[in-house]
Amino acid sequence: MTIEQPATSRVTVFDTTLRDGEQSPGCSMNPHEKLRLARQLERLGVDIIEAGFPIASPGEFESVRTIAHELGSTTVAALCRAKEADITAAARALEGAPRAPRLHVFLATSAIHLKYKLNISARECVEQSAAAVRLARSITPDVEFSAEDGCRTEYAFLREVVEAVKEAGAGVVNVPDTVGYAMPEEVGSLIGRLVHDVPGVVFSCHCHNDLGLAVANTLAAVRAGARQVEVTVNGIGERAGNTALEELVMALRVRRESLGITTGVRTEEIMRTSQLLSSFTGIWPQPNKSVVGRNAFAHEAGIHQHGVLANPLTYEIMTPASVGLGERLMVLGKHSGKHAVQSRLLALGFAPAPDELEKITAQVKELADRKKFVYDDDLLTLMKHPPAHTRLARYQVLAGNQLLPTATVEIEIDGASRSASAVGNGPLDAALKATDAALGMEIELLEMQTRAVTGGKDALAEVIVRVSHEGHESSGQAASTDSIEAALKAYLSAIGAARRAKEAAA
Repeated sequence: MTIEQPATSRVTVFDTTLRDGEQSPGCSMNPHEKLRLARQLERLGVDIIEAGFPIASPGEFESVRTIAHELGSTTVAALCRAKEADITAAARALEGAPRAPRLHVFLATSAIHLKYKLNISARECVEQSAAAVRLARSITPDVEFSAEDGCRTEYAFLREVVEAVKEAGAGVVNVPDTVGYAMPEEVGSLIGRLVHDVPGVVFSCHCHNDLGLAVANTLAAVRAGARQVEVTVNGIGERAGNTALEELVMALRVRRESLGITTGVRTEEIMRTSQLLSSFTGIWPQPNKSVVGRNAFAHEAGIHQHGVLANPLTYEIMTPASVGLGERLMVLGKHSGKHAVQSRLLALGFAPAPDELEKITAQVKELADRKKFVYDDDLLTLMKHPPAHTRLARYQVLAGNQLLPTATVEIEIDGASRSASAVGNGPLDAALKATDAALGMEIELLEMQTRAVTGGKDALAEVIVRVSHEGHESSGQAASTDSIEAALKAYLSAIGAARRAKEAAA
């Protein structure tokens, strides 16, 4: 059978972070956080935002209603079961939205769900699906129907359901791999047959990641003719999660020549969106997570570092800037070579001679054998005559659940001492504000990541900071058993690098 591909190469990005993603344990957000994330998703450029499941609770209803009224350029969708009460609740939540909203109706179609979950016959499933779509279609022209567990549904019956909901007015039909069971070739074959057999409807794919195949399955669906993809930021969602927006979008972008598919996503907003979500949920992507993980653009091996410094294409298939990062991270460890050491020393204001560079590189490797990572403070210590720089002399923080967080910070700047005090929303915020005041500089904190390098309550905290100063971005690293001290040292290291970048550009 020859499959006729849809004429358009543009894929609609349907983001369900606020609905399916929020169902991930520990990822619940309050209404204010959901609205902020919705605004960021709009800046990101997704086509549709599934804001929630209005009938679930009064709070969920109000959250969906607020988002629907706040967003102007993005379609807002609400989920509802194939029940009149759900559909009318969703319609009330979306009423008055500036753009025509979408009602997203779903009903399970697989034999196991019909028997054990819904306790209805196949005929009742078809009739209930069609009736629900007709009701939704009487409210809004934009109706999507999802055949829950569609990838485990017998094909002839699935086709019957699809034809029934199309006739009832559904413009989009989603075929989910609800339990993450399917293989890419199976998803591609299923979507391809439906595209061929039921023309005139947009097919969508919503995959779960139980076997780690959500992105691969969604790509297979797109290649077979699906023209909507359902994704979540950082891949959060039920159980093992959903198709990760950042991975799918960047796969389509990086492999555009072979896939011929585009999206409307502004990829430079990906990292900002990922970090905003993580700040709300407290769940950060694992370090080796594709695209948005801490190590996605980090290099420690000397061969890799040399190659990337010579030409980033040697070991990077996308640039950090393409996803919203200012620079890649060169991690100094026992595998690092002299090119990486030289690069970091130059950022710190050093220009070592070749023989001195060889000596410092050997010392870095020796030090890394003992403590795993070598930080900026270590490099400064290894240099015999360090140039003038910015250094943390001391700091003091007063904080408590009944106290206004206050910090005093003393900084040595090119040998001169400065100090300042500030209050903040927390002890770290107060300390950073005091640092800015002492420096007399306007610094934009772009990113701060903290992790425990060792175990135990007195674990060594490693902090990586990225800042921007007058258009110049830079990063810094530090470690300490005192996490605030580590953060301040990393912050000052990044600021120092930004200052030197500005001076070099002058």
